[in-house]
Amino acid sequence: MSNREHEIYDVVGVGFGPSNLSLAIALEEYGARGPEDGISSLFFERQSSFGWHRNMLLPSATMQISFLKDLVTFRNPTSSFSFVAYLHAQGRLPQFVNNQDFFPTRQEFHQYLEWAQAKVADRIVYGSEVTSIRRPPGAVPELSDRLLLEVADATGRAGRVVEARNVVISTGLVPSMPEGTERDERVWHSSEFLAKYRRTDPGELRRVAVAGAGQSAAEIARFLYDELPHAQVCAIVPSYGYSVADDTPFANQVFDLGAVDEYYFGSEQTREAFWRYHRNTNYSVVDDEVIRDLYRRSYDDDVRGVRRLQFLNLTRVTGVKRAGAETRVSLQEGSDGEVRELDFDLLVCATGYNAMEPTDLLGDLDRYCLRDEAGRYRVERDYRIVTAPDMRCGIYLQGGTEHTHGLTSSLLSNIAVRSGEIVDSIVARRAGPNDESDESTVLAEAGKGTFR
Repeated sequence: MSNREHEIYDVVGVGFGPSNLSLAIALEEYGARGPEDGISSLFFERQSSFGWHRNMLLPSATMQISFLKDLVTFRNPTSSFSFVAYLHAQGRLPQFVNNQDFFPTRQEFHQYLEWAQAKVADRIVYGSEVTSIRRPPGAVPELSDRLLLEVADATGRAGRVVEARNVVISTGLVPSMPEGTERDERVWHSSEFLAKYRRTDPGELRRVAVAGAGQSAAEIARFLYDELPHAQVCAIVPSYGYSVADDTPFANQVFDLGAVDEYYFGSEQTREAFWRYHRNTNYSVVDDEVIRDLYRRSYDDDVRGVRRLQFLNLTRVTGVKRAGAETRVSLQEGSDGEVRELDFDLLVCATGYNAMEPTDLLGDLDRYCLRDEAGRYRVERDYRIVTAPDMRCGIYLQGGTEHTHGLTSSLLSNIAVRSGEIVDSIVARRAGPNDESDESTVLAEAGKGTFR
């Protein structure tokens, strides 16, 4: 790791998943306009290499969005970073077209992401974690236009310090476990599934459970049923079976750019309606094909007179404790039903994620970040945290903005346009607008042409 201090960048990205990868590409393409347009940037990622949900790259698992909702196409359809460009580079474009399928496998899409990040690798520092973001010592408030970032290497040793005029935080979602449940060698979260499964002797797994109502839960239950023909698989579902994801055309419009505007500028009643009517496009829902696969397996078991696949509906995990080599799971049916205990060799909790929360990372800077009545960050339409007047640096969030921008805040569906909007904002603010109306004008100008 370099020990150079006070490197200065226009943009420093914290975390490097698909969101900040898309941003790095947007910056690259903006800089291609000419040397005078270049925006210096650097991205830090604590993982040793690029990876996006590696532990859910299950065989034949497909994406839940069209391949056209890649890193760039909705912002720049002619980009050389598109999924189509990737297929062409791999010599696989005709075969993909012959597949007649809008939804590539998750494994292939991950390969596309790896291919794209390799093309901007000079902007990325892996095995490095930003541990603090603060103002430079002795900074004069009214002249402070930079932030100081301290970076630690993979061993946790600090040593690198960089300065940034803008910071884009994209540290990802945080795995959520049922209350009273801790991860160990036989209690896993879905985010670590494949890595831990590969280190386990399948012969030791004779009774396994999967908790959760969403896509990951259903996919893992199907995977374990197929991989462990000797085992019983128990699906613990808090609803009455799995609910199908609504991916019909009108419902999918909630992921369009216009819907972000409707949500952001809408009333509280409008925002509540978005969540009430359209949660089933993404949250605790499963693709129709996966639901039917599982039901067919269960039905075939009934025909054969076996009971390998069991569904505990309207049931949730309330606690876990060790019982020798087994995992004893406390289960409650309904909200006030009696709690019973069952023993399993393995419990996988596909119980979702909590939103990204940058408060700890921002530290003392948090007092310059304004919040709403509910204590949440106030966020501009360009994904920039609203800050006190003497904070001239931009702090942008890629994630954790569901309360202001709606369903697409942490999803791939709007990733290309979102990155373009952040770049446009950085360009507009670099031009030095004097007031909010000036900034809107510059932002509109920055968005013209093929870049957005």
